[in-house]
Amino acid sequence: MTGRLGRPRGSPPRHPPGRDPGLPPRLSLSGRSVAGQVFTLMAAIVVLLIAAASLALVFQERFDTERDARNRSLAAAEAFAHAPGLPAALGAPNPTRELQPLADAARRASGVDFIAVMNTEGVRYTDSRPDLIGKRATGDLSRAVAGRSFTEVFRGSPSDAVRAVVPVRDASGKVVGLVGTGIEVTNVADVVEGQLPLLLGATAGALLLGTGGAALVSRRLRRQTLGLGELEMARMNEHHEAVLHAVREGVLIISADHRLLLANDEARRLLSLPPDAERRHVGDLGLDPRTTALLESGRVATDEVHLAGDRLLAVNVRPTKTYGGHPSGSVMTLRDTTELAALSGRAQVARERLQLLYDAGVRIGTTLDVVRTAEELSEVAVPRFADFVTVELLEPVLKGEEPSGVTGAYSQMRRAAMSGVRTDQPLQPVGDIIRFEVPTAPMAAALHAGHAMLAPDLNAAMGWRAQDESGTRQALGYGLHSLISVPLQARGVVLGMANFWRAADTPEAFDDEDLSFAEELGARAAVSIDNARRFTREHATAVALQQSLLPRVLPDQNAVDVAFRYLPAKAGVGGDWFDVIPLAGARVALVVGDVVGHGVHAAATMGRLRTAVHNFSGLDMPPDELLGHLDELIHRIDQNESGGAGDPGEGAGEPAGVTGATCLYAVYDPVSGLCTMASAGHPGPALVRPDGGVEFPELPAGLPLGVGGMPFEVTRLRLPESSRLVLFTDGLLEDRDRDFDTGLGILAQTLANPGRSPEQACADVLAALLFPAPSDDIALLVADTRRLEADRIAEWEVPPDPAAVSRVRNAGSAQLARWGLGDVAFAAELILSELITNAIRYGHAPIRVRMLRDRNLICEVSDGSSTSPHLRYAATTDEGGRGLFLVAQYAERWGTRYTERGKVIWAELPLTGGPEPDMPVPDLEALEDLAW
Repeated sequence: MTGRLGRPRGSPPRHPPGRDPGLPPRLSLSGRSVAGQVFTLMAAIVVLLIAAASLALVFQERFDTERDARNRSLAAAEAFAHAPGLPAALGAPNPTRELQPLADAARRASGVDFIAVMNTEGVRYTDSRPDLIGKRATGDLSRAVAGRSFTEVFRGSPSDAVRAVVPVRDASGKVVGLVGTGIEVTNVADVVEGQLPLLLGATAGALLLGTGGAALVSRRLRRQTLGLGELEMARMNEHHEAVLHAVREGVLIISADHRLLLANDEARRLLSLPPDAERRHVGDLGLDPRTTALLESGRVATDEVHLAGDRLLAVNVRPTKTYGGHPSGSVMTLRDTTELAALSGRAQVARERLQLLYDAGVRIGTTLDVVRTAEELSEVAVPRFADFVTVELLEPVLKGEEPSGVTGAYSQMRRAAMSGVRTDQPLQPVGDIIRFEVPTAPMAAALHAGHAMLAPDLNAAMGWRAQDESGTRQALGYGLHSLISVPLQARGVVLGMANFWRAADTPEAFDDEDLSFAEELGARAAVSIDNARRFTREHATAVALQQSLLPRVLPDQNAVDVAFRYLPAKAGVGGDWFDVIPLAGARVALVVGDVVGHGVHAAATMGRLRTAVHNFSGLDMPPDELLGHLDELIHRIDQNESGGAGDPGEGAGEPAGVTGATCLYAVYDPVSGLCTMASAGHPGPALVRPDGGVEFPELPAGLPLGVGGMPFEVTRLRLPESSRLVLFTDGLLEDRDRDFDTGLGILAQTLANPGRSPEQACADVLAALLFPAPSDDIALLVADTRRLEADRIAEWEVPPDPAAVSRVRNAGSAQLARWGLGDVAFAAELILSELITNAIRYGHAPIRVRMLRDRNLICEVSDGSSTSPHLRYAATTDEGGRGLFLVAQYAERWGTRYTERGKVIWAELPLTGGPEPDMPVPDLEALEDLAW
């Protein structure tokens, strides 16, 4: 912090050269300082003036005293000379006796030193000194004798005196005598000396007052000059002149009444002030009205831009401090910012271009979609750089294919994007084929040269006008006047073309700086377009692979009525899948799964998992066992692809191939309405009851496939008739802007609307939950469950007695007759005889037989044994071993599935008779003696 004198607060005062540091600053009047010199000079002048005044007073006093003495002497002489009787007394015999008393009395009355009455010869008749009576007076008395009165300073005997001599005339006017009066010079000097004490006192007082005044003036001057010497003051004056007149900044000082007090040379030059500008009102200086208003207002201003002719001035205004009781004015400083404004304008343009390039880097290429990337390029440049932008791309680029690498070999492209400040533009719309057939047109020239081309004046661009005469005429009439064509190139390969147009909205034409900027913008956009093209190609490959691996047509079955939706993620194909797999006994398996990740690898992994699920479901395993086998298989695949456990091998460091997959496997039995399901880290299904109620059954949380270490658990649900199962992947419910629980709530609200078909339900669910650009794959499976009617089911208990085979076979034949399936009765009886015989012979009680009439005729024989029959070929000498072979020949499909308390051997036959097997027809009674 600094004080008012510019030095740090609390620091000792700085003593100017020549100042006595021992004296207080206010009393220091060193002769070297301006204040000291002024004091010395003023003191000397005061002394000289007082001395001169004193001498003048002394001489004036002497003169006045002498003049008074002359006047008094003359008055006394005149009065005595004209006294009545004086001429007669002069003619008396003894004039002295008569006149001496009178002269003494007159002398005392008039205050003169002597009165002498003389004859014309100058002989005294009277005198203040009796010894002089009768003696002749000295001096020249001829003027009085001649009749003239006079006064003089007499020097001589008997003493020096100021005397007056007046002639005495008789009645005839003849001079008959003389009267001389006077005051001695010594008495005159005594009068002056009597005035000297007063005069000296006045002189001393004047000297003190003058010296004190000089001291006060010097002290005030010292305060103003801070005790500086003449050299320092001269240097300060030089600095003042330099600051005020030499600097390139104008300074105006305005008084409180808004008159110009001072203007330096720069201010006069910038404002073109007249020579007599000082003391004139600011309103009379011819300034810009805005500048005049600012000076008259007296308000504070900081770097305000004002106009002065053709110049731009940065104006600052601050109030001045009050001084000596004078009201506060203001000081204005001016800087010429005309060139700075031009530089600032160019810098602003550069900053805007950098900001535009930054925005282009942020906004272009956000979706990895070729067309959208082209649209982003056109949008980012309008209106900040161009009034209209068109982007054309090669057909292979739009499809994600690799374009040709031959430079300049492109004569036509498809317009992919267009943006403008208005919608009524005359350019060809998006989707049109744009041809570049005239080599001298800016577009064709840019493609051929491999760099941007500038057409500052489209009226003079004859090649462009020749390319489409009618279209260009319309464009010129619309106001398009300038063009920059930029080939979009990446890795040296042309992908397309970007054209930047300016119309009447921007009268300035493009220049070389704009050309460089457009080329930089096009280069950045080309990289994004090429990335989008590559992604499009990879995405198309992954989608093709995924579509080939997903089920295209669901198999025919009567257990459920199914609708499905599958949507790949916009960011890349993932590994979600679904399946509907018919199982034995009219059952059906519903499967959804999800492989973490995106791309071709995820799609290929999904295909492998789906194939594995089909294979394991063909073995008719329970859901928990199927997931266990699938988990073991994936673990083994992972080990193989990573080079084996504990052996890094050649593929060390590579990511595991399948780890991260989830799966939900559910089996629905339309006969019993039982749904058995198990989950490997996958969300459970939604269950919609016939009344519209929605619930999400709790499933044991299993680990994802490939992790291993924990068995999977089964959940069994008895579903009411006409229930709806909804299976889905997590991509349907959650996204960046929505969590899983929120998605479940929306799904429940959407499903709680009975009376819709599965197709309608799928559409409603996607409408409610689908994001515009899903970040993950979505698999949705809606299955309406059905129950197999009771009249399509036939069951018998079979005692462990071979004689029961015929009875059951006959009962089955009668049931087939009631179903109208006489065409397949023989094959069905043969299969039933074989399966029942083997169950009695090799199985354990209880033994049951069930026939189901569905899309096929299903014959099932169950027993309490877990032994698995297998097909074999009997030798010609064998007595048995041909029964299961016959079953395989007459049935479309057959197999074994295991239950918790045994097994079920089943066989399916068509509802209509088919061709008989090419083998001898066996005797049904003899089949009872055949062995497996």
